[in-house]
Amino acid sequence: MTQGSEEISKKDLLELTGISYGQLYRWKRKGLIPEAWFVKKAAFTGQETFFPRIEILERVGRIQGLKEDLPLDQLADLLSPRPASLPFTLVELREKNIVSTTALELMVATLGSEDPPGFDRILAAWVTDGLLKAGTISLEEGALILRTLAGACAPPDQGELAPPGQGDLLFLRKRGVGFCLVVQGHAFPDPEARLVTTLALPAQVAALKLAIKGDQA
Repeated sequence: MTQGSEEISKKDLLELTGISYGQLYRWKRKGLIPEAWFVKKAAFTGQETFFPRIEILERVGRIQGLKEDLPLDQLADLLSPRPASLPFTLVELREKNIVSTTALELMVATLGSEDPPGFDRILAAWVTDGLLKAGTISLEEGALILRTLAGACAPPDQGELAPPGQGDLLFLRKRGVGFCLVVQGHAFPDPEARLVTTLALPAQVAALKLAIKGDQA
């Protein structure tokens, strides 16, 4: 049985997803599922393991969708917040059309000309590029998103919000003014603000890595 709407027990997880006990713990050993998600709690039947419901179901679904095409070690790197290595300079990112010229120029103007850029900056540019191409945001709002993601992905000792590639990016508007935030768990923005879009950053990380891997193939 699950405890509330935010957690799911190991028993319910296995039944709901169809995976086995062995698969679950093999994925844990390979780093596909964070160890911190395995939380032991007292239950009616004794001690039981619980997981954050939304995160574990999304992660298991993604593993099931990709495991036939990628070895588990490559899949672990794909699902990690940062890749094992970063292959591209600004010029290569532009030439290989991984991130558009517009988004790269906006990134440099907003965050500076670090070259080669770190994965966190490329992720910020990738996310911004997608929203610009979809017509969801303006260039000025794109700069705001770049600054927000760059701040959220800063090292923890700088007192910033979230580890790189984790949580959700929320972009809202109130009376024509855009603002955004990176959150983990529940967010309670101004009720008068209109939510324009929500992006799960782990999914954006995985999509960017697939684009990079596809270019290298």
